[in-house]
Amino acid sequence: MKKLLLLLFAFLLLGNAFAQHFFDTDFNPRKKYIILCDPTVNHIKTIKYLADNNILKLNKNKVKFVAVYYQGQKTDYTETQNYINENKLENFYLHEITGELNETNLYRENAVTHQLKKVFDNSIGVIFFGGADIPPTIYGEENTKSGVYTPARHYYEATFMFHLLGGYQNESFKPFLAERPDYVVTGFCLGMQTMNVATGGTLIQDIPAEIYKAETPEETVAIGRANMHRNYWQLIGEDSLFMGINLHTIQFTDNPFFGETIKTSKKATPRIYSSHHQAIEKLGKGLEVTCLSPDGKIIEGVTHSTYPHVFAVQFHPEVSALYENMELKIFHPDDEPATYHDILGKSSVKFHKNYWKHISKSFKDVKKPK
Repeated sequence: MKKLLLLLFAFLLLGNAFAQHFFDTDFNPRKKYIILCDPTVNHIKTIKYLADNNILKLNKNKVKFVAVYYQGQKTDYTETQNYINENKLENFYLHEITGELNETNLYRENAVTHQLKKVFDNSIGVIFFGGADIPPTIYGEENTKSGVYTPARHYYEATFMFHLLGGYQNESFKPFLAERPDYVVTGFCLGMQTMNVATGGTLIQDIPAEIYKAETPEETVAIGRANMHRNYWQLIGEDSLFMGINLHTIQFTDNPFFGETIKTSKKATPRIYSSHHQAIEKLGKGLEVTCLSPDGKIIEGVTHSTYPHVFAVQFHPEVSALYENMELKIFHPDDEPATYHDILGKSSVKFHKNYWKHISKSFKDVKKPK
């Protein structure tokens, strides 16, 4: 009996270890695998919500998610593994990338290149989520207005994105997508900023200060609700109902991504969930602008000129509160409390669902790796 318990304990330990290195196990190559970066519990919950509610439309029997993270990240992903185990999520797995990454070796072959290629070769696409500011040093600038709290995450995601798409920093490098141009690369908020930086672009480090010359919350709210990309009223007032974000409109450019690729009226101005203070400045290699802020000063979406399934947005279409009524919130002190879902309205909710429909179709269109 004692031996049996010891064997069972050893089996459980091995199972947990294997869960952290999924692509090094005897996984099923007949399945399609989508990569998730920064696999926090909240991000796993987000993808599960979207799939369970048929917003992200995928064949659950054929498509699995592998959350791939870097060993140097601050987040303890054992919490994610525990969440997966406790909730018996059979479609989610973890894989750890190891090796030295720093500001000097991101845009070339490095200690993680071989591992990233293995992930790429066995998957159909990747989703990059939102997060904290990127270290300006990795796009050639001094830090003037950036809050850098998770540098290791940014080193990993920037080098992963560069390996996928290439960039101005090293134009002799052959990107992974040159082999499989139908592979999906998409991202939200920080995900779009990472796409831009990794392909050789730069960022505005603080929108209020650099674009509107607003240095304080009081000066920032004076620029008007439509021009704020998160809520600065919460730094002035004390109401517990203040939302930390803004729900402002966007406008489409002449690029056919919105209008033809994603069917929508070019004259539409859908409302979106915005939570950022940085934005694209100089565009990265191959990127084209698909939508802008109401005043046209902030890039809200990009697509790739060569790879059809590479696109990203500065806003957050993944937030579950957009799709059903949840908490009541206010933006301005004089607002009546309302849910994000109600503030968006039917046409903007439809826009978000159409965006996810396109993401879903993009994953379906990718051929399985050989």
